[in-house]
Amino acid sequence: MNEIEVSAKDLAKVIGVKDRTVREFADRGLVIRTSRGRYRLIESVRTYCDHIRTTASGRGGEDEAKTLTSERTRLAREQADQTALKNAALRRELVPAAEVEREWSEVLRRVRSGCVAIPSRIRQSMAHLTAHDVQVIDAEVRTVLTEIGIDDQ
Repeated sequence: MNEIEVSAKDLAKVIGVKDRTVREFADRGLVIRTSRGRYRLIESVRTYCDHIRTTASGRGGEDEAKTLTSERTRLAREQADQTALKNAALRRELVPAAEVEREWSEVLRRVRSGCVAIPSRIRQSMAHLTAHDVQVIDAEVRTVLTEIGIDDQ
């Protein structure tokens, strides 16, 4: 078959892109350039269509198609996660981290206060303890609080 040569403008009309895009396609090997501003019509259309089919089917097409597919998958997962989190929050299954931290800080303050009060409570209930005995008990309680990291108050 006698190959027809066309201008970038004519090829652009046939495949539905701009003239500049035809030149970019030629640089990428997606259309066949014969000379400056001239392209083989049938071979270029065939090559371009093969490229489009390969890319659309995901059969090892261009890297952009793979990246786009993986990005769409990632976006869908992120959107699903976001929706799941919103739904869990609406069902009151989630609590804001600041609220959890505030509650646990209060619990730890109460634990510390109770532990620090142990020596004086023991002294009140056991009259035979000396001041030295109470100091030893107090030191042990404070050592334990320091070891578990809640004696910073």
